[in-house]
Amino acid sequence: MTDLHIGLVLPDVLGTYGDDGNALVLRQRARMRGISAEIHRITLADAVPEFLDVYTVGGGEDVAQILAADHLRTDGGIIRAADAGRPVLAICAGLQVFGRSFHADGRVIEGLGLIDATTSQLQHRMIGELRSAPSAPGFGIPGDDTALVEPLTGFANHQGATILGQDATPLGYVLEGTGNTDPHAALTAGLDYDECKKQVYYEGAVQGSVIATYMHGPVLARNPQLADLLLARATGQSVAELPPLDGDFAIQLDAEVEQLRAERLKA
Repeated sequence: MTDLHIGLVLPDVLGTYGDDGNALVLRQRARMRGISAEIHRITLADAVPEFLDVYTVGGGEDVAQILAADHLRTDGGIIRAADAGRPVLAICAGLQVFGRSFHADGRVIEGLGLIDATTSQLQHRMIGELRSAPSAPGFGIPGDDTALVEPLTGFANHQGATILGQDATPLGYVLEGTGNTDPHAALTAGLDYDECKKQVYYEGAVQGSVIATYMHGPVLARNPQLADLLLARATGQSVAELPPLDGDFAIQLDAEVEQLRAERLKA
């Protein structure tokens, strides 16, 4: 019997940047804890099951975003899942689709409204390494205030300028690289100077059970603490309550992950 059901949402259109790897990381880190786990691949031809334990959504280009937004909004499964508190990880285009609206193919597209955010377009594409400090360690998990303490790292590649509304919290605050927007786009959005200063340091968004970020990598391979936070949410416990990683392979993997993180942080 499978203990953990992971939804890989629309990899056929939102799988451009290798973000499918986030589902693989969740499955592997669950299995190394003795938790049987299965990935459910959900394409444009499928309805989105609303009773899976955790969902991952990746990045894609303009046409792919529009197809994804139309399908997810019409189907409604991922909206019902998020409303029920099931954890969702949305990357890049996924962040934009989960917002209130985004720009694609020269027009404004309605999003899912699960994140209080709107996305316009930057003058210049953001490409490069990104490092941020987590904004809220446990993100509301009872009794767990140490879930996210290490810097988050990833690779950004997008032209969206995302502005967060008051109902959304940034996933992190930018230490190096670029986050959700730049000063020009923030000013163009009509924000005052103080709000512009805040928005340009925001990276990603957290609202309800949705965690969203512009970081590729895949982000969970580069930030195992974030993977474990999602596993904890998916299994209804705190990170501290998760079973330890088991076996010599887990020890070797942890060492390799730390080596990767050190390399990326140095970069």
